[in-house]
Amino acid sequence: MARGIVSEGVAKTPPGRAMELERVTENLWELPRRGKMRVPGRIYASESLLPDIRVGKALEQVINVAWLPGIVGHSLAMPDIHWGYGFPIGGVAATDPEEGGVVSPGGVGYDINCGVRLVASRLGLKDVESRLKDLVYALFSAVPCGVGSSGATSRLDKTTLGRVARQGARWTVDQGMGQPADLSHIEEDGAMDGADPSAVSSRAAERGLDQLGTLGSGNHFVELDIVEEVFDRAAARSFGLDEGKIAFQIHCGSRGYGYQICEDFLGVMEKAVKKYRIDLPDRQLACAPVGSPEVDHYLAAFRCAANYAFANRQAIMVLAQRAMERVLGRGPEDCGWHLVYDVPHNIVKPESHEVDGRRRKLYVHRKGATRAFPKGHPALPADYRSVGQPVLIPGDMGRASFVCVGEAGSLVETFGSTCHGAGRVLSRTQAMKRARGRSIEQELADRGIVVKSRGRSTLAEEMSDAYKDVSDVVNVLHDAGIHRKVARLRPLGVIKG
Repeated sequence: MARGIVSEGVAKTPPGRAMELERVTENLWELPRRGKMRVPGRIYASESLLPDIRVGKALEQVINVAWLPGIVGHSLAMPDIHWGYGFPIGGVAATDPEEGGVVSPGGVGYDINCGVRLVASRLGLKDVESRLKDLVYALFSAVPCGVGSSGATSRLDKTTLGRVARQGARWTVDQGMGQPADLSHIEEDGAMDGADPSAVSSRAAERGLDQLGTLGSGNHFVELDIVEEVFDRAAARSFGLDEGKIAFQIHCGSRGYGYQICEDFLGVMEKAVKKYRIDLPDRQLACAPVGSPEVDHYLAAFRCAANYAFANRQAIMVLAQRAMERVLGRGPEDCGWHLVYDVPHNIVKPESHEVDGRRRKLYVHRKGATRAFPKGHPALPADYRSVGQPVLIPGDMGRASFVCVGEAGSLVETFGSTCHGAGRVLSRTQAMKRARGRSIEQELADRGIVVKSRGRSTLAEEMSDAYKDVSDVVNVLHDAGIHRKVARLRPLGVIKG
Protein backbone atom coordinates (compact mmCIF):
# COMPACT_ATOMS: atom_id res chain seq x y z
CA MET A 1 0.00 0.00 0.00
CA ALA A 2 1.37 3.45 -0.91
CA ARG A 3 2.26 5.63 2.05
CA GLY A 4 -0.43 8.20 1.22
CA ILE A 5 -3.38 5.86 0.89
CA VAL A 6 -5.57 5.57 3.97
CA SER A 7 -7.54 2.34 4.35
CA GLU A 8 -11.17 2.72 3.35
CA GLY A 9 -12.32 0.65 6.31
CA VAL A 10 -14.05 2.54 9.11
CA ALA A 11 -13.11 1.56 12.64
CA LYS A 12 -14.68 2.60 15.91
CA THR A 13 -12.65 5.08 17.94
CA PRO A 14 -11.04 3.21 20.86
CA PRO A 15 -13.25 3.18 23.98
CA GLY A 16 -12.43 5.88 26.49
CA ARG A 17 -11.17 8.40 23.96
CA ALA A 18 -14.23 9.75 22.16
CA MET A 19 -16.17 9.57 25.44
CA GLU A 20 -13.83 12.11 27.04
CA LEU A 21 -15.45 15.00 25.19
CA GLU A 22 -16.38 17.81 27.56
CA ARG A 23 -18.74 20.57 26.53
CA VAL A 24 -17.20 24.07 26.52
CA THR A 25 -20.03 25.97 24.81
CA GLU A 26 -23.08 24.92 22.82
CA ASN A 27 -21.06 23.94 19.75
CA LEU A 28 -17.56 23.51 21.18
CA TRP A 29 -16.20 20.35 22.79
CA GLU A 30 -12.88 19.61 24.46
CA LEU A 31 -10.67 16.54 24.69
CA PRO A 32 -8.75 17.18 27.93
CA ARG A 33 -4.99 16.72 28.04
CA ARG A 34 -3.92 13.19 28.80
CA GLY A 35 -0.71 11.24 28.50
CA LYS A 36 1.74 13.09 26.26
CA MET A 37 -0.72 15.59 24.83
CA ARG A 38 0.87 19.04 25.07
CA VAL A 39 -2.45 20.86 24.65
CA PRO A 40 -6.13 19.89 24.83
CA GLY A 41 -8.09 19.05 21.70
CA ARG A 42 -11.09 21.12 20.70
CA ILE A 43 -13.83 20.19 18.25
CA TYR A 44 -16.45 22.54 16.84
CA ALA A 45 -19.66 20.57 16.30
CA SER A 46 -23.35 20.55 17.05
CA GLU A 47 -24.81 17.62 18.93
CA SER A 48 -26.36 16.37 15.70
CA LEU A 49 -22.94 16.23 14.00
CA LEU A 50 -21.17 14.42 16.86
CA PRO A 51 -22.29 10.85 16.05
CA ASP A 52 -20.64 10.95 12.62
CA ILE A 53 -17.52 12.56 14.08
CA ARG A 54 -17.22 9.81 16.68
CA VAL A 55 -17.06 7.11 13.99
CA GLY A 56 -13.59 6.37 12.68
CA LYS A 57 -10.26 7.69 13.91
CA ALA A 58 -10.69 11.44 13.49
CA LEU A 59 -10.93 12.18 17.22
CA GLU A 60 -7.94 9.97 17.87
CA GLN A 61 -6.05 12.04 15.30
CA VAL A 62 -7.00 15.25 17.15
CA ILE A 63 -5.37 13.70 20.24
CA ASN A 64 -2.31 12.60 18.26
CA VAL A 65 -1.75 16.09 16.80
CA ALA A 66 -1.71 17.45 20.36
CA TRP A 67 1.60 15.56 20.86
CA LEU A 68 3.44 17.71 18.32
CA PRO A 69 6.45 19.56 19.74
CA GLY A 70 5.79 23.27 20.13
CA ILE A 71 2.04 23.09 19.55
CA VAL A 72 0.23 25.98 21.24
CA GLY A 73 -3.38 26.71 22.15
CA HIS A 74 -5.33 23.64 21.13
CA SER A 75 -5.32 20.85 18.58
CA LEU A 76 -8.38 22.04 16.67
CA ALA A 77 -10.99 20.36 14.52
CA MET A 78 -13.68 22.01 12.44
CA PRO A 79 -17.20 20.50 12.13
CA ASP A 80 -16.31 18.97 8.73
CA ILE A 81 -13.68 16.82 10.45
CA HIS A 82 -13.06 13.30 9.13
CA TRP A 83 -10.22 10.82 9.03
CA GLY A 84 -7.16 11.89 7.04
CA TYR A 85 -3.45 11.18 6.71
CA GLY A 86 -1.80 12.05 10.04
CA PHE A 87 -3.94 15.11 10.77
CA PRO A 88 -7.69 14.79 10.50
CA ILE A 89 -9.18 16.56 7.51
CA GLY A 90 -10.64 19.64 9.12
CA GLY A 91 -7.69 19.92 11.49
CA VAL A 92 -5.81 23.06 12.52
CA ALA A 93 -2.63 23.30 14.60
CA ALA A 94 -0.14 26.09 15.25
CA THR A 95 3.43 25.50 16.44
CA ASP A 96 5.83 28.00 17.97
CA PRO A 97 9.46 27.83 16.79
CA GLU A 98 10.58 29.39 20.10
CA GLU A 99 9.17 26.34 21.88
CA GLY A 100 10.67 23.73 19.57
CA GLY A 101 7.79 23.92 17.10
CA VAL A 102 7.75 21.57 14.14
CA VAL A 103 6.33 21.45 10.63
CA SER A 104 4.56 18.25 9.59
CA PRO A 105 3.65 17.45 5.95
CA GLY A 106 0.74 15.43 7.36
CA GLY A 107 -0.68 18.76 8.56
CA VAL A 108 -0.95 19.87 4.93
CA GLY A 109 -1.69 16.66 3.07
CA TYR A 110 -0.88 15.28 -0.33
CA ASP A 111 -2.87 17.77 -2.38
CA ILE A 112 -0.83 20.82 -1.42
CA ASN A 113 -2.88 24.03 -1.71
CA CYS A 114 -6.03 22.29 -2.73
CA GLY A 115 -8.41 25.21 -2.62
CA VAL A 116 -11.51 26.93 -3.92
CA ARG A 117 -11.97 29.87 -6.26
CA LEU A 118 -15.26 31.72 -6.76
CA VAL A 119 -16.06 33.84 -9.82
CA ALA A 120 -19.17 36.02 -9.92
CA SER A 121 -20.90 37.40 -13.02
CA ARG A 122 -23.64 39.73 -14.26
CA LEU A 123 -25.46 36.81 -15.90
CA GLY A 124 -28.89 35.85 -14.64
CA LEU A 125 -30.67 32.51 -14.68
CA LYS A 126 -32.58 33.48 -17.84
CA ASP A 127 -29.24 33.92 -19.61
CA VAL A 128 -28.13 30.33 -19.01
CA GLU A 129 -31.04 28.02 -18.20
CA SER A 130 -31.89 27.15 -21.82
CA ARG A 131 -28.21 26.37 -22.53
CA LEU A 132 -27.32 24.71 -19.23
CA LYS A 133 -26.47 21.31 -20.68
CA ASP A 134 -24.41 22.93 -23.44
CA LEU A 135 -22.53 24.97 -20.85
CA VAL A 136 -21.70 21.94 -18.72
CA TYR A 137 -20.53 19.92 -21.70
CA ALA A 138 -18.45 22.87 -22.92
CA LEU A 139 -16.80 23.11 -19.51
CA PHE A 140 -16.11 19.39 -19.55
CA SER A 141 -14.52 19.69 -22.98
CA ALA A 142 -12.45 22.77 -22.09
CA VAL A 143 -11.10 21.72 -18.67
CA PRO A 144 -9.24 18.39 -18.72
CA CYS A 145 -10.24 16.23 -15.76
CA GLY A 146 -9.78 12.72 -14.45
CA VAL A 147 -6.80 10.75 -13.18
CA GLY A 148 -3.64 11.50 -15.14
CA SER A 149 -5.27 14.13 -17.34
CA SER A 150 -2.92 16.33 -19.34
CA GLY A 151 -3.14 20.09 -19.39
CA ALA A 152 -5.10 22.28 -21.74
CA THR A 153 -2.08 24.58 -21.75
CA SER A 154 1.08 23.63 -23.63
CA ARG A 155 3.39 21.13 -21.97
CA LEU A 156 5.90 23.08 -19.89
CA ASP A 157 9.64 22.67 -20.06
CA LYS A 158 11.57 22.50 -16.80
CA THR A 159 12.70 26.13 -16.99
CA THR A 160 9.13 27.33 -17.42
CA LEU A 161 7.93 25.01 -14.63
CA GLY A 162 10.45 26.73 -12.39
CA ARG A 163 8.90 30.09 -13.26
CA VAL A 164 5.43 28.77 -12.46
CA ALA A 165 6.73 27.44 -9.14
CA ARG A 166 8.14 30.84 -8.18
CA GLN A 167 5.51 33.16 -9.67
CA GLY A 168 2.27 31.22 -9.17
CA ALA A 169 -0.84 32.88 -10.60
CA ARG A 170 1.20 35.84 -11.84
CA TRP A 171 2.85 33.54 -14.38
CA THR A 172 -0.56 32.52 -15.71
CA VAL A 173 -1.70 36.14 -15.94
CA ASP A 174 1.51 37.03 -17.79
CA GLN A 175 0.54 34.41 -20.40
CA GLY A 176 -2.66 36.35 -21.10
CA MET A 177 -4.91 34.25 -18.87
CA GLY A 178 -6.65 36.71 -16.60
CA GLN A 179 -5.96 40.24 -15.41
CA PRO A 180 -3.34 41.63 -13.00
CA ALA A 181 -6.23 42.78 -10.79
CA ASP A 182 -7.08 39.11 -10.19
CA LEU A 183 -3.96 38.68 -8.08
CA SER A 184 -5.13 40.83 -5.18
CA HIS A 185 -8.16 38.54 -4.78
CA ILE A 186 -6.01 35.45 -4.26
CA GLU A 187 -4.62 34.54 -0.86
CA GLU A 188 -0.90 35.43 -0.76
CA ASP A 189 -1.54 37.47 -3.95
CA GLY A 190 -1.31 34.18 -5.82
CA ALA A 191 2.30 33.31 -4.91
CA MET A 192 4.05 32.33 -1.70
CA ASP A 193 7.54 33.75 -1.22
CA GLY A 194 10.44 31.38 -0.69
CA ALA A 195 9.66 28.78 -3.35
CA ASP A 196 12.80 27.07 -4.65
CA PRO A 197 12.44 24.65 -7.57
CA SER A 198 15.86 23.15 -6.77
CA ALA A 199 14.25 21.57 -3.69
CA VAL A 200 11.80 19.64 -5.91
CA SER A 201 12.69 16.13 -7.07
CA SER A 202 13.01 15.30 -10.76
CA ARG A 203 10.08 12.89 -10.38
CA ALA A 204 7.84 15.65 -8.99
CA ALA A 205 8.97 18.06 -11.70
CA GLU A 206 8.19 15.53 -14.40
CA ARG A 207 4.67 15.11 -13.04
CA GLY A 208 4.13 18.87 -13.14
CA LEU A 209 5.11 19.42 -16.76
CA ASP A 210 1.79 18.58 -18.40
CA GLN A 211 -0.86 19.00 -15.69
CA LEU A 212 -1.21 22.77 -15.52
CA GLY A 213 -4.80 23.67 -16.35
CA THR A 214 -6.24 20.32 -15.22
CA LEU A 215 -8.87 19.53 -12.64
CA GLY A 216 -7.95 16.03 -11.52
CA SER A 217 -10.41 13.56 -10.07
CA GLY A 218 -12.20 12.71 -6.83
CA ASN A 219 -13.90 15.65 -5.13
CA HIS A 220 -12.40 18.25 -7.48
CA PHE A 221 -14.91 20.11 -9.63
CA VAL A 222 -16.01 23.11 -11.63
CA GLU A 223 -19.52 24.04 -10.57
CA LEU A 224 -21.98 26.51 -12.09
CA ASP A 225 -24.15 28.08 -9.38
CA ILE A 226 -26.87 30.62 -8.81
CA VAL A 227 -26.69 33.01 -5.86
CA GLU A 228 -29.90 31.80 -4.27
CA GLU A 229 -29.99 33.73 -1.00
CA VAL A 230 -28.07 36.65 0.46
CA PHE A 231 -27.78 36.90 4.26
CA ASP A 232 -25.48 39.92 4.54
CA ARG A 233 -26.23 42.43 1.80
CA ALA A 234 -23.38 44.81 2.59
CA ALA A 235 -20.73 42.04 2.47
CA ALA A 236 -22.32 40.47 -0.62
CA ARG A 237 -22.24 43.84 -2.37
CA SER A 238 -18.54 44.21 -1.54
CA PHE A 239 -17.88 40.72 -2.95
CA GLY A 240 -19.88 41.43 -6.11
CA LEU A 241 -22.51 38.79 -5.33
CA ASP A 242 -26.09 39.64 -6.33
CA GLU A 243 -29.07 37.44 -5.61
CA GLY A 244 -30.24 35.63 -8.73
CA LYS A 245 -26.92 36.02 -10.55
CA ILE A 246 -24.71 33.23 -11.87
CA ALA A 247 -21.34 32.34 -10.38
CA PHE A 248 -18.96 29.43 -10.71
CA GLN A 249 -16.55 27.65 -8.38
CA ILE A 250 -13.31 25.78 -9.01
CA HIS A 251 -12.03 23.21 -6.52
CA CYS A 252 -8.62 21.66 -7.23
CA GLY A 253 -4.99 21.77 -6.16
CA SER A 254 -1.42 21.08 -7.24
CA ARG A 255 -2.13 17.77 -8.98
CA GLY A 256 0.65 15.15 -9.28
CA TYR A 257 3.32 17.81 -8.73
CA GLY A 258 2.18 18.50 -5.17
CA TYR A 259 1.39 14.86 -4.47
CA GLN A 260 4.93 13.80 -5.34
CA ILE A 261 6.47 16.60 -3.28
CA CYS A 262 4.50 15.43 -0.26
CA GLU A 263 5.45 11.81 -0.91
CA ASP A 264 9.13 12.71 -1.23
CA PHE A 265 9.25 14.67 2.01
CA LEU A 266 7.33 12.18 4.12
CA GLY A 267 10.34 9.92 3.69
CA VAL A 268 12.66 12.76 4.65
CA MET A 269 10.59 13.56 7.74
CA GLU A 270 10.44 9.95 8.88
CA LYS A 271 14.23 9.98 9.09
CA ALA A 272 14.14 13.37 10.81
CA VAL A 273 11.90 12.01 13.57
CA LYS A 274 14.68 9.57 14.49
CA LYS A 275 17.44 12.15 14.02
CA TYR A 276 15.79 14.68 16.37
CA ARG A 277 14.35 12.00 18.70
CA ILE A 278 10.79 13.21 18.34
CA ASP A 279 8.24 11.11 20.19
CA LEU A 280 5.04 10.68 18.15
CA PRO A 281 2.01 8.40 18.50
CA ASP A 282 1.64 8.02 14.71
CA ARG A 283 4.33 7.83 12.04
CA GLN A 284 2.03 9.77 9.70
CA LEU A 285 2.77 12.86 11.83
CA ALA A 286 6.44 12.72 10.81
CA CYS A 287 7.94 16.18 11.26
CA ALA A 288 11.07 18.18 11.99
CA PRO A 289 11.86 21.38 13.91
CA VAL A 290 11.34 24.76 12.27
CA GLY A 291 14.75 25.98 11.13
CA SER A 292 16.11 22.49 10.47
CA PRO A 293 17.43 21.66 6.99
CA GLU A 294 14.55 19.19 6.56
CA VAL A 295 11.88 21.83 7.19
CA ASP A 296 13.70 24.47 5.13
CA HIS A 297 13.82 22.11 2.16
CA TYR A 298 10.23 20.95 2.61
CA LEU A 299 8.90 24.52 2.79
CA ALA A 300 10.90 25.52 -0.29
CA ALA A 301 9.35 22.64 -2.24
CA PHE A 302 5.91 22.98 -0.63
CA ARG A 303 5.73 26.62 -1.74
CA CYS A 304 6.49 25.53 -5.31
CA ALA A 305 3.47 23.23 -5.18
CA ALA A 306 1.31 25.90 -3.56
CA ASN A 307 2.22 28.35 -6.32
CA TYR A 308 1.57 25.70 -8.99
CA ALA A 309 -1.93 25.29 -7.54
CA PHE A 310 -2.58 29.04 -7.68
CA ALA A 311 -1.44 29.05 -11.32
CA ASN A 312 -3.58 26.01 -12.03
CA ARG A 313 -6.79 27.53 -10.71
CA GLN A 314 -6.05 30.76 -12.58
CA ALA A 315 -5.72 28.82 -15.84
CA ILE A 316 -8.87 26.78 -15.22
CA MET A 317 -10.81 29.96 -14.47
CA VAL A 318 -9.97 31.43 -17.85
CA LEU A 319 -10.58 28.15 -19.69
CA ALA A 320 -14.02 27.98 -18.07
CA GLN A 321 -14.86 31.61 -18.86
CA ARG A 322 -13.89 31.24 -22.51
CA ALA A 323 -15.91 28.03 -22.88
CA MET A 324 -19.04 29.64 -21.47
CA GLU A 325 -18.58 32.78 -23.57
CA ARG A 326 -18.49 30.62 -26.72
CA VAL A 327 -21.72 28.83 -25.79
CA LEU A 328 -23.54 32.02 -24.83
CA GLY A 329 -22.15 34.12 -27.67
CA ARG A 330 -21.13 36.83 -25.23
CA GLY A 331 -17.86 38.60 -24.54
CA PRO A 332 -16.14 38.86 -21.16
CA GLU A 333 -17.41 42.39 -20.53
CA ASP A 334 -20.98 41.32 -21.23
CA CYS A 335 -20.63 38.36 -18.86
CA GLY A 336 -19.08 40.59 -16.21
CA TRP A 337 -16.72 38.03 -14.73
CA HIS A 338 -15.30 39.03 -11.36
CA LEU A 339 -12.92 36.94 -9.23
CA VAL A 340 -14.38 37.08 -5.73
CA TYR A 341 -11.54 35.22 -4.00
CA ASP A 342 -9.28 32.17 -4.04
CA VAL A 343 -8.66 30.35 -0.75
CA PRO A 344 -6.30 27.42 -0.06
CA HIS A 345 -7.31 24.80 2.46
CA ASN A 346 -4.25 22.50 2.58
CA ILE A 347 -1.43 24.75 3.65
CA VAL A 348 1.17 25.68 6.29
CA LYS A 349 2.67 29.12 6.71
CA PRO A 350 4.06 31.53 9.28
CA GLU A 351 1.53 33.94 10.71
CA SER A 352 1.43 36.30 13.66
CA HIS A 353 -1.11 35.39 16.35
CA GLU A 354 -1.65 36.29 19.98
CA VAL A 355 -1.38 33.36 22.41
CA ASP A 356 -1.55 33.74 26.19
CA GLY A 357 -1.40 37.52 25.85
CA ARG A 358 1.74 37.52 23.71
CA ARG A 359 2.05 38.06 19.95
CA ARG A 360 3.99 35.19 18.40
CA LYS A 361 5.16 34.02 14.99
CA LEU A 362 3.53 30.62 14.55
CA TYR A 363 3.50 28.00 11.84
CA VAL A 364 -0.20 27.43 11.22
CA HIS A 365 -1.16 24.10 9.65
CA ARG A 366 -4.57 24.06 7.96
CA LYS A 367 -5.52 20.60 6.70
CA GLY A 368 -8.95 20.83 5.12
CA ALA A 369 -9.47 24.19 6.79
CA THR A 370 -9.75 27.71 5.41
CA ARG A 371 -8.23 31.00 6.52
CA ALA A 372 -10.93 33.35 7.85
CA PHE A 373 -9.38 36.70 8.76
CA PRO A 374 -11.78 39.42 9.99
CA LYS A 375 -12.10 43.00 8.79
CA GLY A 376 -9.12 45.22 9.44
CA HIS A 377 -6.53 42.48 9.02
CA PRO A 378 -3.50 43.77 7.10
CA ALA A 379 -3.23 40.57 5.02
CA LEU A 380 -6.53 41.34 3.27
CA PRO A 381 -6.82 43.17 -0.06
CA ALA A 382 -7.62 46.85 0.28
CA ASP A 383 -11.16 46.53 -1.12
CA TYR A 384 -12.07 43.84 1.43
CA ARG A 385 -10.28 45.23 4.48
CA SER A 386 -13.36 47.02 5.78
CA VAL A 387 -15.47 43.87 5.33
CA GLY A 388 -13.29 40.84 6.04
CA GLN A 389 -11.95 37.92 4.08
CA PRO A 390 -14.32 36.00 1.81
CA VAL A 391 -14.55 32.39 2.99
CA LEU A 392 -15.62 29.85 0.36
CA ILE A 393 -17.26 26.67 1.65
CA PRO A 394 -18.50 24.29 -1.04
CA GLY A 395 -20.94 21.54 -0.15
CA ASP A 396 -21.74 18.45 -2.15
CA MET A 397 -22.81 18.63 -5.79
CA GLY A 398 -26.48 18.12 -4.97
CA ARG A 399 -27.20 20.67 -2.25
CA ALA A 400 -25.58 24.06 -1.62
CA SER A 401 -22.38 26.00 -1.04
CA PHE A 402 -21.79 29.05 1.14
CA VAL A 403 -19.86 32.27 0.97
CA CYS A 404 -18.99 33.55 4.43
CA VAL A 405 -16.74 36.25 5.84
CA GLY A 406 -14.17 35.96 8.62
CA GLU A 407 -15.15 37.19 12.06
CA ALA A 408 -13.02 38.46 14.97
CA GLY A 409 -13.66 35.24 16.90
CA SER A 410 -11.47 33.33 14.47
CA LEU A 411 -8.35 35.17 15.62
CA VAL A 412 -9.21 34.53 19.27
CA GLU A 413 -10.22 30.88 18.96
CA THR A 414 -8.92 29.19 15.79
CA PHE A 415 -5.77 30.98 14.59
CA GLY A 416 -7.89 32.72 11.95
CA SER A 417 -9.33 29.46 10.57
CA THR A 418 -12.69 27.95 9.72
CA CYS A 419 -14.13 24.92 7.89
CA HIS A 420 -13.50 24.13 4.23
CA GLY A 421 -16.52 22.11 3.13
CA ALA A 422 -19.19 19.65 4.18
CA GLY A 423 -16.93 16.79 5.26
CA ARG A 424 -17.34 13.14 4.37
CA VAL A 425 -19.47 10.74 6.38
CA LEU A 426 -19.00 7.76 4.05
CA SER A 427 -15.74 6.41 2.71
CA ARG A 428 -15.55 6.11 -1.06
CA THR A 429 -16.01 2.35 -0.81
CA GLN A 430 -19.11 2.79 1.37
CA ALA A 431 -20.51 5.39 -1.03
CA MET A 432 -20.03 3.03 -3.98
CA LYS A 433 -21.96 0.32 -2.14
CA ARG A 434 -24.79 2.69 -1.31
CA ALA A 435 -25.01 3.82 -4.93
CA ARG A 436 -25.52 0.34 -6.35
CA GLY A 437 -28.63 0.18 -8.48
CA ARG A 438 -29.01 3.96 -8.52
CA SER A 439 -28.35 6.54 -11.21
CA ILE A 440 -26.77 9.48 -9.42
CA GLU A 441 -26.76 11.44 -12.67
CA GLN A 442 -30.51 11.03 -13.02
CA GLU A 443 -31.13 11.85 -9.36
CA LEU A 444 -29.27 15.12 -9.86
CA ALA A 445 -31.12 15.81 -13.12
CA ASP A 446 -34.39 15.39 -11.26
CA ARG A 447 -33.23 18.23 -9.00
CA GLY A 448 -32.38 20.45 -11.97
CA ILE A 449 -28.61 19.83 -11.83
CA VAL A 450 -26.68 18.84 -14.96
CA VAL A 451 -23.56 16.78 -14.24
CA LYS A 452 -20.79 15.44 -16.45
CA SER A 453 -17.96 13.21 -15.21
CA ARG A 454 -15.36 10.79 -16.50
CA GLY A 455 -17.16 7.82 -15.02
CA ARG A 456 -20.07 6.58 -12.93
CA SER A 457 -17.77 5.70 -10.04
CA THR A 458 -16.85 9.33 -9.39
CA LEU A 459 -20.50 10.33 -9.17
CA ALA A 460 -21.16 7.46 -6.76
CA GLU A 461 -18.20 8.36 -4.56
CA GLU A 462 -19.20 12.03 -4.49
CA MET A 463 -22.97 11.75 -4.11
CA SER A 464 -24.72 13.85 -1.49
CA ASP A 465 -25.21 10.86 0.82
CA ALA A 466 -21.42 10.67 1.26
CA TYR A 467 -21.27 14.12 2.90
CA LYS A 468 -22.64 15.98 5.89
CA ASP A 469 -25.14 18.70 5.11
CA VAL A 470 -22.95 21.76 4.58
CA SER A 471 -25.65 24.00 6.07
CA ASP A 472 -25.23 22.23 9.42
CA VAL A 473 -21.45 22.59 9.25
CA VAL A 474 -21.53 26.27 8.29
CA ASN A 475 -24.08 27.15 10.97
CA VAL A 476 -21.88 25.77 13.76
CA LEU A 477 -19.11 28.27 13.03
CA HIS A 478 -21.53 31.10 12.21
CA ASP A 479 -23.09 30.66 15.64
CA ALA A 480 -19.65 30.43 17.25
CA GLY A 481 -18.56 33.80 15.80
CA ILE A 482 -15.77 32.29 13.69
CA HIS A 483 -17.31 33.31 10.38
CA ARG A 484 -20.52 35.02 9.25
CA LYS A 485 -22.79 33.77 6.48
CA VAL A 486 -22.97 36.06 3.44
CA ALA A 487 -24.68 34.06 0.69
CA ARG A 488 -25.88 30.60 -0.26
CA LEU A 489 -25.20 29.21 -3.74
CA ARG A 490 -27.31 26.50 -5.40
CA PRO A 491 -25.68 24.21 -7.99
CA LEU A 492 -26.96 24.22 -11.55
CA GLY A 493 -24.25 22.20 -13.29
CA VAL A 494 -21.09 20.34 -12.29
CA ILE A 495 -18.12 18.71 -14.02
CA LYS A 496 -15.96 16.16 -12.22
CA GLY A 497 -13.07 13.87 -13.10
